[in-house]
Amino acid sequence: MVVGSMVIPKYSDPKTIYKPKDIQFDMLSEHGVNLTYMQAWRAKEKALQFLRGHPADSCSKLPSYLYILEKTYPGSVVKLKKTDDDCSLYVFVAICTSISGWEYCRPVVVVDGTFLKSTYKEIMLTASTMDTTGTILPLAYAVVDSDYHIHTRSYTLDEFNEMMSRIEEIDTRVKAYLYDIGYHRWSRVYATINRTWTMTSNIAESLNVVTKYARELSIVELLEYMRTLLERWMKEKLLKAKGTFKYLGYKFNKELDDHRILSHKLRVRASTDYIHTVIDGVRRYIVCLENKKCSCGQFQLDELPCPHALATLRQRDESFEGYCSPYYTRVNLLRTYEIPVNPLPDESKWNVPQYITEEVVNPPKGGKRQLRKPQKERYKTYDEINSKKYKVSCGRKKLYGENNVDQNKCRSVAKDLNALNNEDQVLYIFNK
Repeated sequence: MVVGSMVIPKYSDPKTIYKPKDIQFDMLSEHGVNLTYMQAWRAKEKALQFLRGHPADSCSKLPSYLYILEKTYPGSVVKLKKTDDDCSLYVFVAICTSISGWEYCRPVVVVDGTFLKSTYKEIMLTASTMDTTGTILPLAYAVVDSDYHIHTRSYTLDEFNEMMSRIEEIDTRVKAYLYDIGYHRWSRVYATINRTWTMTSNIAESLNVVTKYARELSIVELLEYMRTLLERWMKEKLLKAKGTFKYLGYKFNKELDDHRILSHKLRVRASTDYIHTVIDGVRRYIVCLENKKCSCGQFQLDELPCPHALATLRQRDESFEGYCSPYYTRVNLLRTYEIPVNPLPDESKWNVPQYITEEVVNPPKGGKRQLRKPQKERYKTYDEINSKKYKVSCGRKKLYGENNVDQNKCRSVAKDLNALNNEDQVLYIFNK
């Protein structure tokens, strides 16, 4: 217990990596105390319990925490669902800032789930989108019992039907909702294509990296971590948006600049006022400015002028601004983050009705997780494990020997080579 109280400051930040072996080393070097690994492990568990409390106590705090969320952020969607015996089934949070900001983002949502490393077998689900700058905007997050989520990964119809029956017993509306969406959109067994392990995207993976170490927190601490993350991101992105003075967000402005460079080598021939033929070497493309379309397909799919459209606009001496999606503009970026996520009051200042504080919420039915070292990294797919690894090495070291090449000189050579074409690179190397 004494050692546990001494190492408490080490665990105040969830990102801190302080293992039992580190406790053993510090106690021996600083205090001359030789601990066994199990003694150090128990000291770590005591420190974490002191900081975060018991997981069951965290569940009982859920009603009060969600009540304060709704009062602090009017317009938010907060939902706690329990079983008949008051066990936590799922908790859902969508803060009003995200709901308001979603209106000004392109309507593409990425939903992903990740297993938590806390005492109980739960899963955190997140819904995210991309803002005008191409960065992540979290829309909603939820913590659900693992049994509630497992049906999405069923491999056979029997497994799927069994899981859906369990869902129906809990809430018949959920089954009807999932049926209306279409089982093929989210279930592996009903998928119309072989989706293998493709159940996520880069947006979801990036958010998973940010929340990697928070997965060990108890449920209320995890929800608060997500809220503070949203608070920080909203503030930073609003400041960055106010410092942006170009018509488009950074990502799409850069894309447009790349298209503009390519457009300078194209020739344009007008057919009508709005239809033009764009010649790119031996290829011809048809651009219709009135319908914002190009035969290359890029203009209408990306909702951003392609090189052919930009060449046409330049010949007409017309601005590109009227041909870009409003979701990419600075105006939409400012509107996305115009409602701030204000800090939550300290727990000692919470004014919660008695019927809320007395509400009973028990831990999920899924049971406790086995005591073992939690996995930090995701499981790799078969293709990732067996993919061929390519080793990148320096050609000068192979030619002259490992110890005969100066590392700084190699870097300067690389810079010089990048400025040359393929034939000149060969001459450069031999002349050196």
